[in-house]
Amino acid sequence: MHNQYIHSITIVGAGTMGNGIAHVCAMAGFPVKLMDISEEQLRMALQTIEKNLNRMAEKKKIKPIEVGSSLARIQTYTDTKQAISDADMILEVVPEQLSLKKQIWSQIEQGIDPKRLKKTIFATNTSSISISELAEGITHPENMIGMHFFNPVPIMSLVEIILGNKTSEQTFKKVESLTRKLGKTPIRVHDFPGFVSNRILMPMINEAIYALYEGVAKKEAIDQVITLGMAHPMGPLRLADFIGLDVCLNIMNVLHKGFQDDKYTPCPLLREMVDKGHLGNKTGQGFYIYEV
Repeated sequence: MHNQYIHSITIVGAGTMGNGIAHVCAMAGFPVKLMDISEEQLRMALQTIEKNLNRMAEKKKIKPIEVGSSLARIQTYTDTKQAISDADMILEVVPEQLSLKKQIWSQIEQGIDPKRLKKTIFATNTSSISISELAEGITHPENMIGMHFFNPVPIMSLVEIILGNKTSEQTFKKVESLTRKLGKTPIRVHDFPGFVSNRILMPMINEAIYALYEGVAKKEAIDQVITLGMAHPMGPLRLADFIGLDVCLNIMNVLHKGFQDDKYTPCPLLREMVDKGHLGNKTGQGFYIYEV
């Protein structure tokens, strides 16, 4: 039985997070419209989803028949209006820039049928941007909500659901129910900078970078203290590389600005590495060297 409220989902943005969310929605039986301005990005997204579904079938996590049936539920679009025409929920998954997200939502509002506007849920996948701020200028801010999925989406079971200051309880309940249908655990969070996850994680990563910067210990030693001493699966410096050092810096800046507290000042070494373009796994170099 499908979620009684949400039947069709449009995902705007087919990058790493967008294709991961499309994967879990399709696997849970929902028809998905995946939209991106880039045909190439959409092609790569479908390749990634197919590869990940095949891997799950090989590991016997899903039946082989589910690979084809899940892929068949995903349609791709480059045209916003077509992609959003009959969506019960539009989930925007574009990079973490407030101005870009606002621009996308403005385009979505203009492209949607006015009759559907009142009942369509507007969800944003964000790790740090204020939902209340994003909802300013939206006709129905009560329908705007944050869904913070974690990477890699098919594997990570948590979704932080963030309520802006005007998000309705009805919107929250619909999204909470959908999250459970996707096989994820929803956590209710209020709209503070960094929410819960990044308010705790990013200062720890930033502090690890300070420990390296100040010469307290070598990078491998810092990571081992956390993996062996605190039983974390990955050390903070390696995790920073995995997340992307530009993303870490961006979130530290959001925390610093949002709380007006110097304890959130990004470490100079983090700024320096981002300036040099050493962003971690995705560029082949961060605190560690990677094969790209």
